[in-house]
Amino acid sequence: MTKEPLSTDATTQVRAGDTIAEFVSTSKQYGAVLAADRLSLRIRRGEFLSFLGPSGCGKTTALRMLAGFESPTDGGVLIDRKDVSKVPAYKRPVNMVFQQYALFPHMTVAQNVGYGLRQQRPRMPKAEIAAKVQKALATVRLEAFGPRRIWEMSGGQQQRVALARAIVNEPKILLLDEPMAALDAKLRSEMQHELLALQRSLGITFVLVTHDQEEALAMSDRICIMGKGRIAQVGTPQDLYDRPRSRYVADFVGKANILEAQLTRVQGDTGTATLANGIAVHPQVFAGDTAPRKAEIAIRPEVLSLAAAGAPLPEGTAALPARITHRTFLGDHTEYLLVAEGIGPLQVNVPRQAERVLGGHDVEAMVQILWPAGTGLVLAAEATTA
Repeated sequence: MTKEPLSTDATTQVRAGDTIAEFVSTSKQYGAVLAADRLSLRIRRGEFLSFLGPSGCGKTTALRMLAGFESPTDGGVLIDRKDVSKVPAYKRPVNMVFQQYALFPHMTVAQNVGYGLRQQRPRMPKAEIAAKVQKALATVRLEAFGPRRIWEMSGGQQQRVALARAIVNEPKILLLDEPMAALDAKLRSEMQHELLALQRSLGITFVLVTHDQEEALAMSDRICIMGKGRIAQVGTPQDLYDRPRSRYVADFVGKANILEAQLTRVQGDTGTATLANGIAVHPQVFAGDTAPRKAEIAIRPEVLSLAAAGAPLPEGTAALPARITHRTFLGDHTEYLLVAEGIGPLQVNVPRQAERVLGGHDVEAMVQILWPAGTGLVLAAEATTA
């Protein structure tokens, strides 16, 4: 399902006509704790959106306000342009898959899936319930498992039962609260693909809460990074990885080296900056940035490379003298930890193929860290650490 690119600006993310849900300056306070602080976010109809952040950042509070399990202290929550802030959960066109699945062990798979349908008033005919249950089970590829008991199902199968129970009511929004936290790494990866395929086939909006950056990057159309109850940045996975606005986002999405520098010049989307050791580099800058000013530069470990001390440099490449302190082989790449003279610790990830061609480097060896022109990013001056 092809979707239009979306803006990374949290205030102008989605055109109003495309919006299925919206937080409007939404806050939630528990006593002295401000769990959600003036959230403003539009969620697009049919998109896969993830709330990503560490424990206590406000992502689950946001999900629970959307579900109707919590009411905002201030602001509003809209679904289909209607304020549902005071509408109870059971009257909202949403359904939720919980981290622990919350399945009934004394019921069969089919009975679990049809539970919500049986609670509706006026009562739905039994034949219609059975047909809807079978359709939901077929959607998650469990059509032959209806008579089984929950305790007879594996962890991955139980998750699919929970998904079938959530989609059988045909909600407009499906909410997922860390649904893969209890699965092992291999099964988690398989379920990510299944969830994404399910979302694409159903065409409904999925909203996921997770602390796992790889999970969010793998499945999301957009990611909302949360920190201390606030939205730090919203964007596509590639936007957030390539163009983090703050140190917090750069550190949380992937790994990043953060270097202090003096930004001395800005020309278009490129700047000239002097690192603490006096070496000049030419990173990217955000539109509207100005110089001179103190700055922080984020550069990903895989953008840098290594060369022997004294080796000739490609044109336009800066070289940072450094000493290797650790070398870790990780299969597809080798992770080097180094101390750069006048700067401090840095990480460089060297692809395995490059090491095969150029050779590796030993711990304690003096090398050059190569910084190609136009790489790195000067973090936005107005961005704050969430």
